[in-house]
Formats: sequence, C-alpha cells, structure tokens
Amino acid sequence: MLKVGVMGAGHLGKIHLRLLDTSEKFNLIGFFDADAEHGQNVAQEFGYTFFAAMDELIDAVDVIDIVTPTLSHFDGAKKAMEKGKHIFIEKPITTTYEEAKQLLELEKKHGVKGQVGHVERFNPAFSAVKHQIHNPMFIEAHRLAEFNPRGTDVPVVLDLMIHDIDAILSVVDSEVKQINASGVSVISNSPDIANARIEFENGCVANLTASRISLKNMRKSRFFQKDAYISVDFLEKKVEVVKMKDAPEKEGDFNMILQNAEGVKKQIYFENPEVQTTNAILDELETFADAINNDTVPVVSLTQGTQALKVALEVIEAFGK
Repeated sequence: MLKVGVMGAGHLGKIHLRLLDTSEKFNLIGFFDADAEHGQNVAQEFGYTFFAAMDELIDAVDVIDIVTPTLSHFDGAKKAMEKGKHIFIEKPITTTYEEAKQLLELEKKHGVKGQVGHVERFNPAFSAVKHQIHNPMFIEAHRLAEFNPRGTDVPVVLDLMIHDIDAILSVVDSEVKQINASGVSVISNSPDIANARIEFENGCVANLTASRISLKNMRKSRFFQKDAYISVDFLEKKVEVVKMKDAPEKEGDFNMILQNAEGVKKQIYFENPEVQTTNAILDELETFADAINNDTVPVVSLTQGTQALKVALEVIEAFGK
C-alpha cells in the first residue's frame, strides 16, 4: 500500500481523509493544515494524525494529496515533488499557467507522477457514455450553483467552469481556435457568472455557462454529433442518448421516423446506458494509485490539468475583449 498524506483539512480535505482512510490502496499516514488549531481539532474529532510541519508530512509518505486553497497549490506541490513524492492535486492545478508548466518540469526532472482532481471525469454518468461521444460538433454546458463563500478566492471560471472545460477537452480531439467570453462580478471581487464560446480547429463549438449565484444547482452537458445527441446530468447522475439510423423499409407502428426535405428517412431510437453507483472522488484517488503502481499515465495527467487551466485563463482574458 502507498503511504499517503493530505495537505489541507477543510471541507474537501476531510472528505479525502475519510476516503483514503478506508481505501485498500493507500495507507493514510496523516495530514497537515496551515491552521494548527483547526488541524488539532480535526485530529481529535476523527483520529487522524496531525503533522504540525508540512515537511515532516512529506518526508513520511510516498504520495501527497493536496487539497489546500488554490493559491497554495504550487508551493505544496513543488516541495513534495522536489523530495521525490508523487502528487495528487485538486483542480485547478495552479493559479497561473507558468506555475503549472514548472510542475510539469519538476514531474519530469524528479521522475514522479501527478494527477489533477478533475473529478467529473470519474462521474458515473459521464463514464457511462464517454465511449459513445465521437467527434461532437456542438457542445452546451451549464454549471450553476447556489452561492457559497468557499471557492470565491478565484473567478467562477477556475472554480466551476474548469470542470466542463476539462471534460470537453477530453472528448474533442482538436486545438482551440478562438474564445469569446463575458463575465460579471455580482457578489465577489472576481466574476460570479460567466459565459464562454470556445471554437476548435475542427469546427466544433462549445458554449459554456457557469454561475455561483443561482437559485438552484445544475450541472448538465449536451453533446451533439452526427446521428446522435447525448445528455449528461452530472448532478443527478443521469444520461440520455438519442440516436438516428436509416429507417427500415417496412415501418413499424411505433417507429419514430423523421423525413428531411430530400426525402431521406431516419429512425430515432433511445438508449439507456447503465449508470453505476460509484464514489467519483475515491475512484480518482485509487486510479492514481494504479498509475503509480503500474507505471502508467494517470487518467487526468498534470499535462491535461495544465491544458484545462490554460483554456480557463484564456476565457478569463477574453472577458476584457
């Protein structure tokens, strides 16, 4: 089992601690939190070992799980990698593209592995249909959340939209051509609601909306491709797949048939892929253990996390254009 330590014992950090403590692929050694009083309280309440110094935790483990605020991601990851430790780092990978590129260099220099916590890649609804998403040409994503002060240290693009940016980049095999975007600050000092139109070199267009000041939560994406429409509800863990095929010569009474202006007939049919009941956070952590043990590329590599950050920062930059 890999010895693992957690940096950060906030809301998400405590979830990681609980899951790692139950995992059969990790041996949880302990955790570090910059707020010593909070760290001691967490240790007392849950029984995890609290390390008062970050370096002491790094020295005691094989893997560091970084679940601190985004602004401190780079420093914690850099220290761990320079000591030859593998890192799992929550999204976004860092606050700047330059920092992310430095981590890529450190990963190569010290021969360690890194994975970024883009947890929606492991969402059971997305997992159920990802293999059916082929060359989508139009994508629409809505990620709306009720206001929560946690996460407002970064723009809504880095807080919420980056989830959809990463998911889209994982299914669109093309370079980004152009980005148009707008963002509005309502409560925070940084934008709370944003919309982006991302055009790819292959002609695909993705329209993304993210808000952290909505009256209800929504996390839905729709993928349109030739002869298919695929809808993924990341929040409700539901999927909808609508496909078309050539209509049969003899139409049944219950067949749904469409005919275009040229007289071509298509039959519409529905698929209901099975959505497994899984814990996406545990899955992402344990696939990282597999990547380390089997010396394979992590599912969400530091390179992919860096690319998602690059596009997210370009969306933010487009606000002023």
